Amino acid sequence: MNYFDNEKGWIECICGPMFSGKTEELLKRIKRMEYSKKKYMVFKPKIDSRYSINEIVSHNQKKVPAITISHGSDIKRHLKSDTQAIVIDEVQFCDKSLVKYLKELADCGYRVIVAGLDRDFRGEPFGVTGDVMAVSDIVTKLTAVCACCGRDATLTQRIIDGVPAYYDDPQVVIGDEDKYEPRCRNCHIVLKDE
Repeated sequence: MNYFDNEKGWIECICGPMFSGKTEELLKRIKRMEYSKKKYMVFKPKIDSRYSINEIVSHNQKKVPAITISHGSDIKRHLKSDTQAIVIDEVQFCDKSLVKYLKELADCGYRVIVAGLDRDFRGEPFGVTGDVMAVSDIVTKLTAVCACCGRDATLTQRIIDGVPAYYDDPQVVIGDEDKYEPRCRNCHIVLKDE
């Protein structure tokens, strides 16, 4: 189906664990929009400052300029009149109001593409991503390679100083390979206090 033929826009969600290539997929879609001369804007949550404050950056260091936002409503304030598509990375860090704005934007004809972690280090739904998946027209769920056994990894393992995280640890700890690795269901461990 060619969604550009619709009068209304649509929402696409790319999700999966860390190191599954979510940002890389966003960058591919951006490149296709550039080839087709579509006007787009890129956003990211303010909390995501791992590689850059004002860019989305893949693990292999490909990057695109982005506007940082604190709330879903910030997107509408920044929109330009010729914008056709909105891209948001690390959507799990956005507030719940984002879902309302994404639906409004799609209903107004915008193509909306978001990417984010679908589950936290505990293996539970992460932030607003589940709600975004529910209202999306297209959901692409990616897998990584398990750091332990090499199987498809659907989960993100938090490890601090070589030890798996405890269930009651904070949900959000910003990090990269220093704190996280992809794991399959069999190799994923969450410690629980007794």
